Amino acid sequence: MNLIAIRSMNENDPLNISNAFANQGWHKPAELYEKYVNEQAAGLRASLVAETNGQFAGYVNIVWQSDYLYFKERCIPEIQDFNVLIKYRRLGIGTLLMDKAEEIVGKDSELAGIGVGLFSDYGAAQSMYVQRGYIPDGQGIYRNGEYLRYGQQTIVDDDLNLYFVKKL
Repeated sequence: MNLIAIRSMNENDPLNISNAFANQGWHKPAELYEKYVNEQAAGLRASLVAETNGQFAGYVNIVWQSDYLYFKERCIPEIQDFNVLIKYRRLGIGTLLMDKAEEIVGKDSELAGIGVGLFSDYGAAQSMYVQRGYIPDGQGIYRNGEYLRYGQQTIVDDDLNLYFVKKL
Protein backbone atom coordinates (compact mmCIF):
# COMPACT_ATOMS: atom_id res chain seq x y z
CA MET A 1 0.00 0.00 0.00
CA ASN A 2 1.30 3.44 -0.93
CA LEU A 3 1.31 6.08 1.77
CA ILE A 4 0.87 9.47 0.06
CA ALA A 5 1.61 12.71 1.88
CA ILE A 6 1.08 16.26 0.66
CA ARG A 7 3.12 19.03 2.28
CA SER A 8 4.54 22.48 1.58
CA MET A 9 7.72 22.66 -0.45
CA ASN A 10 10.75 23.56 1.66
CA GLU A 11 14.39 24.54 1.22
CA ASN A 12 15.47 20.87 1.26
CA ASP A 13 13.39 20.03 -1.84
CA PRO A 14 14.89 21.85 -4.88
CA LEU A 15 17.83 19.56 -5.65
CA ASN A 16 15.82 16.42 -4.88
CA ILE A 17 13.00 17.49 -7.21
CA SER A 18 15.40 18.51 -9.97
CA ASN A 19 17.23 15.17 -9.74
CA ALA A 20 13.98 13.19 -9.77
CA PHE A 21 12.93 14.83 -13.03
CA ALA A 22 16.44 14.46 -14.51
CA ASN A 23 16.18 10.71 -13.82
CA GLN A 24 13.18 10.58 -16.18
CA GLY A 25 14.92 12.72 -18.80
CA TRP A 26 13.35 16.10 -18.03
CA HIS A 27 15.44 19.22 -17.42
CA LYS A 28 13.99 21.12 -14.48
CA PRO A 29 16.76 23.07 -12.72
CA ALA A 30 16.96 23.26 -8.93
CA GLU A 31 16.95 27.08 -9.25
CA LEU A 32 13.31 26.91 -10.37
CA TYR A 33 12.32 25.22 -7.12
CA GLU A 34 14.51 27.56 -5.08
CA LYS A 35 12.50 30.39 -6.65
CA TYR A 36 9.28 28.63 -5.65
CA VAL A 37 10.47 28.26 -2.05
CA ASN A 38 11.46 31.94 -1.89
CA GLU A 39 8.18 33.13 -3.45
CA GLN A 40 6.26 30.91 -1.05
CA ALA A 41 8.10 32.51 1.89
CA ALA A 42 7.13 35.92 0.49
CA GLY A 43 3.45 34.92 0.25
CA LEU A 44 3.33 35.05 -3.56
CA ARG A 45 2.63 31.36 -4.07
CA ALA A 46 1.94 28.11 -2.31
CA SER A 47 4.02 25.16 -3.52
CA LEU A 48 2.88 21.67 -2.58
CA VAL A 49 4.92 18.48 -2.77
CA ALA A 50 3.57 14.93 -2.92
CA GLU A 51 5.55 12.05 -1.51
CA THR A 52 4.75 8.37 -1.64
CA ASN A 53 6.43 6.16 0.91
CA GLY A 54 8.80 9.04 1.64
CA GLN A 55 9.86 9.51 -2.01
CA PHE A 56 9.20 12.64 -4.04
CA ALA A 57 6.35 11.98 -6.49
CA GLY A 58 5.08 15.35 -7.75
CA TYR A 59 4.22 18.96 -7.03
CA VAL A 60 1.81 21.78 -7.84
CA ASN A 61 1.79 25.53 -7.31
CA ILE A 62 -0.83 28.12 -6.52
CA VAL A 63 0.06 31.62 -7.71
CA TRP A 64 -2.02 34.16 -5.86
CA GLN A 65 -1.68 36.84 -8.54
CA SER A 66 -1.49 35.26 -11.97
CA ASP A 67 0.42 36.79 -14.87
CA TYR A 68 -2.43 35.64 -17.12
CA LEU A 69 -4.42 38.84 -17.70
CA TYR A 70 -7.95 37.36 -17.46
CA PHE A 71 -7.15 35.84 -14.03
CA LYS A 72 -5.19 38.87 -12.87
CA GLU A 73 -8.03 41.31 -13.64
CA ARG A 74 -10.52 39.10 -11.77
CA CYS A 75 -8.22 38.17 -8.85
CA ILE A 76 -8.47 34.47 -9.72
CA PRO A 77 -5.62 32.44 -8.17
CA GLU A 78 -3.93 30.19 -10.71
CA ILE A 79 -2.99 26.57 -10.14
CA GLN A 80 0.10 26.03 -12.24
CA ASP A 81 3.16 23.94 -12.99
CA PHE A 82 1.43 20.72 -11.95
CA ASN A 83 3.73 17.70 -12.39
CA VAL A 84 3.72 14.09 -11.26
CA LEU A 85 6.68 11.84 -12.04
CA ILE A 86 5.80 9.39 -14.80
CA LYS A 87 6.42 6.35 -12.58
CA TYR A 88 3.88 7.64 -10.03
CA ARG A 89 1.06 8.50 -12.42
CA ARG A 90 -2.32 6.75 -12.22
CA LEU A 91 -1.93 6.23 -8.45
CA GLY A 92 -4.14 9.12 -7.33
CA ILE A 93 -1.23 11.42 -6.49
CA GLY A 94 -2.27 14.10 -8.99
CA THR A 95 -5.82 13.98 -7.68
CA LEU A 96 -4.61 14.50 -4.11
CA LEU A 97 -2.38 17.39 -5.16
CA MET A 98 -5.27 19.06 -7.00
CA ASP A 99 -7.66 18.41 -4.08
CA LYS A 100 -5.27 20.12 -1.67
CA ALA A 101 -4.56 23.01 -4.06
CA GLU A 102 -8.28 23.63 -4.57
CA GLU A 103 -8.87 23.43 -0.81
CA ILE A 104 -6.20 26.09 -0.23
CA VAL A 105 -7.49 28.35 -3.03
CA GLY A 106 -11.06 27.91 -1.76
CA LYS A 107 -10.16 29.56 1.55
CA ASP A 108 -9.57 32.86 -0.27
CA SER A 109 -11.45 32.63 -3.56
CA GLU A 110 -14.64 31.21 -5.05
CA LEU A 111 -12.77 30.49 -8.29
CA ALA A 112 -9.61 28.66 -9.30
CA GLY A 113 -7.92 29.06 -12.65
CA ILE A 114 -5.61 26.74 -14.55
CA GLY A 115 -3.91 26.69 -17.93
CA VAL A 116 -3.05 23.68 -20.04
CA GLY A 117 -0.95 23.03 -23.12
CA LEU A 118 -2.71 22.09 -26.33
CA PHE A 119 -0.75 19.14 -27.72
CA SER A 120 -0.92 15.46 -26.84
CA ASP A 121 1.69 15.61 -24.06
CA TYR A 122 -1.00 17.45 -22.08
CA GLY A 123 -3.83 15.08 -22.95
CA ALA A 124 -4.07 13.51 -19.48
CA ALA A 125 -4.10 16.94 -17.84
CA GLN A 126 -6.72 18.23 -20.27
CA SER A 127 -9.00 15.32 -19.42
CA MET A 128 -8.36 15.60 -15.69
CA TYR A 129 -9.24 19.30 -15.57
CA VAL A 130 -12.51 18.79 -17.44
CA GLN A 131 -13.40 15.84 -15.20
CA ARG A 132 -12.73 18.04 -12.17
CA GLY A 133 -15.20 20.66 -13.42
CA TYR A 134 -12.90 23.22 -15.03
CA ILE A 135 -14.41 24.98 -18.04
CA PRO A 136 -12.67 27.19 -20.64
CA ASP A 137 -12.64 30.86 -19.70
CA GLY A 138 -13.92 31.74 -23.19
CA GLN A 139 -10.92 33.89 -24.10
CA GLY A 140 -9.37 31.49 -26.62
CA ILE A 141 -5.84 30.31 -27.14
CA TYR A 142 -3.09 32.26 -25.38
CA ARG A 143 0.63 32.41 -26.04
CA ASN A 144 3.34 34.60 -24.51
CA GLY A 145 1.07 37.42 -23.36
CA GLU A 146 -1.39 37.53 -26.25
CA TYR A 147 -4.57 35.87 -27.43
CA LEU A 148 -4.25 34.34 -30.87
CA ARG A 149 -6.55 35.62 -33.58
CA TYR A 150 -8.20 33.91 -36.53
CA GLY A 151 -5.64 33.20 -39.26
CA GLN A 152 -2.67 33.83 -37.02
CA GLN A 153 0.09 31.22 -37.18
CA THR A 154 2.08 30.07 -34.18
CA ILE A 155 4.41 27.37 -32.94
CA VAL A 156 2.79 24.59 -30.94
CA ASP A 157 4.88 24.16 -27.80
CA ASP A 158 4.61 24.45 -24.01
CA ASP A 159 3.78 28.18 -24.26
CA LEU A 160 0.56 27.64 -26.22
CA ASN A 161 -2.26 27.33 -23.69
CA LEU A 162 -5.98 27.31 -23.09
CA TYR A 163 -7.14 28.55 -19.69
CA PHE A 164 -9.93 27.16 -17.56
CA VAL A 165 -11.87 28.28 -14.48
CA LYS A 166 -13.64 26.27 -11.80
CA LYS A 167 -16.16 27.48 -9.24
CA LEU A 168 -15.08 25.97 -5.92
